[in-house]
Amino acid sequence: MTRPTVRPRTTLPPVRYRIITASLLTVAALYFLVPVYWLVVSTTKNSAELFGTFGFWFAGHPDPLGHLADVLTYDHGIYARWFANSLLYAGIGAVCATLLSAAAGYALAKFPFPGREAVFNLVLAGVLIPGTALALPLYFLFSAMGLADTYWAVLIPSVVSPFGVYLCRIYATAAVPDSLLEAARIDGAGEARIFAGVGLRLMTPALVTVFLFQFVHIWNNYFLPLVMLSDSDLYPIQLGLTSWTGYADRQPVLYQYTVGGAFLSVVPLMVLMTVLQRYWRAGLTEGSVKA
Repeated sequence: MTRPTVRPRTTLPPVRYRIITASLLTVAALYFLVPVYWLVVSTTKNSAELFGTFGFWFAGHPDPLGHLADVLTYDHGIYARWFANSLLYAGIGAVCATLLSAAAGYALAKFPFPGREAVFNLVLAGVLIPGTALALPLYFLFSAMGLADTYWAVLIPSVVSPFGVYLCRIYATAAVPDSLLEAARIDGAGEARIFAGVGLRLMTPALVTVFLFQFVHIWNNYFLPLVMLSDSDLYPIQLGLTSWTGYADRQPVLYQYTVGGAFLSVVPLMVLMTVLQRYWRAGLTEGSVKA
C-alpha cells in the first residue's frame, strides 16, 4: 500500500504584513497613474474648460480627437516634426547604443587583455557622471567641429551608454558559456561570426533591456537638446512643448496644445513598455542573479 504524497505547506506572511504591502503598492500605483489619468481627462477639454472645470473629470462635450488634431496641425504641423525628430533621436540612438554596448560588454567579458578591469572601472565611473555635467563640454566640442545645431549634436552623444556596457558585460559573463565559444572556434568560426551568431542571441534579454532604457532616456532628454539646438525644426518633443509653454501667456490656446502634445508624447513609451516588458524583466533578473 503506497502512502499518499504529503505536500509541504506554504507559509504565508501574517495578514498585517500583506495589508501593509498591498497598501504601499496601491499608493505607489496611484502616484504613477493619477498624473496619466489627469492627462487623459485634460486632453478632452479646450482651453476654457481646462481651467474652468474640475481637473479630474471630463468636460460636458469631450472632443479628444478634435483637440489632438488641432495639436498636430498647429503652426504648419510643427508638432509632427518634433515627434519625428524624437523618434529619430531615440530610435537610432537606442539601436546604436545597444549594439555598441553589446560589443563592448561582450569583449570585456570574454577577451582577457591587460587593463581590462581598469577599463571596466572607467565605465562604472561613467555611470556615476550625470549627463548635465557633460552637456556644456559637449557643446563646446561640437561647436568647434561645426556640428552644433544639427541632428548629429544630439545623436552622437546618445549612442554612448555606460550603463548598457556594464549590464552587457555582467550578462555576457553569466549567460554566454566559454565552452560554447570554444566549440565554435574549433568549428572554424571567426570571432565576428561567433559574436553575431552566438553572443547576440544569448544576450537578447540584456539587449532589449538596454534598448528600452536608452530609448526612454533619449526620448525624455531635455537638457542636451536645449544646449545643442537653436533651430526649432530640430527640436524633440520635450523641448518643443517647453517652447509652447513659454508663449502660452500670450496665446492661451497653447496650454491646451501642450497638454495634448504631452499626452501624445507618452503613447510611444507606453506601447514600447507594454511590448518589451517581459524581456525587460528577464534581462534585469537573470543577469543580476546569475552574476
